[in-house]
Amino acid sequence: MDLSRNNFYGTLASWIGDLVNLRYLQLSHNLLHGDILPNITNLYCLRHLNLARNSISGVIPSSLSKLTAMTQANSKKHGTDKSCRSNNYGGMTKEVWLVVMKRQELEYGIGFFDVLSIDLSLNKLVGGIPDELTSLNGLLNLNLSWNHLAGQIPSRIGAMESIESLDLSRNNLCDEIPTSLSNLTYLSSLDLSYNKLAGRIPPGSQLDTIYSENPSIYTGNIGLCGPPLERNCSGNNGVEHVNQQNSEKIYDPVLFFYFGLGSGFVVGLWVVFCTLLFNKAWRVAYFRLFDKLYDNAYVFVVVTWGMINDEET
Repeated sequence: MDLSRNNFYGTLASWIGDLVNLRYLQLSHNLLHGDILPNITNLYCLRHLNLARNSISGVIPSSLSKLTAMTQANSKKHGTDKSCRSNNYGGMTKEVWLVVMKRQELEYGIGFFDVLSIDLSLNKLVGGIPDELTSLNGLLNLNLSWNHLAGQIPSRIGAMESIESLDLSRNNLCDEIPTSLSNLTYLSSLDLSYNKLAGRIPPGSQLDTIYSENPSIYTGNIGLCGPPLERNCSGNNGVEHVNQQNSEKIYDPVLFFYFGLGSGFVVGLWVVFCTLLFNKAWRVAYFRLFDKLYDNAYVFVVVTWGMINDEET
């Protein structure tokens, strides 16, 4: 079912959960809002879920782990139920299916059904990434970018052995990058940019290769350090030390500005006060100037008020 690129609005229809044999659900580029319905996990044959570019909010349901057709054990036989095992797609051989994967929009023919994918990007999702999501070890593509997700990247992310494209950019993810990420031997596209990640980047030839092809994968995470970045990690102080160091870099100029502003004001005030206190000639001149300004202001107000009264009469 492909209902993408329309102007559909409202919440996700509850009847979608009744389409238990559905393998492909494309609802991207619409005006949908509300939460991801729990009954979407009834779609045990589902191999492709795309809700990108909507206004869907709430959290990512941990029950997405029930989409068992996206696991290695069932991906080859298209699900555990007999109705999911058929390879007969009839007249669909001429269809063109689009998948946003590896930072680009790819076109697929009948082989599209071998591309297991979840794309929830460009929405308003909050909360953390459920640990249960890592059980979908048959996924080739996972895109959760451009949301408001927070918390840590699941430590068991390395269990998603088949994943080739992982995009978690433009969120509020924090703490260290899990070391298990370097276990993803099929990973060829990674984007963790513009989060709040900190600490040492996990070593691994696969991650080094991806970085050499796209050096922006860690951009916007000021707390990250260590190779392949030029920013060194000092000692083994970990995330706390790096965060503290970056915090000082951010706030020191601000504190220096306000300190200088306050100091200048105090010094200037005391210079004027001391000058008037100990120099009689300046003190007399100051009060004469003040009296003259007062007289001029008083005369201006009286004359102006008189002219206004004359015009009214």
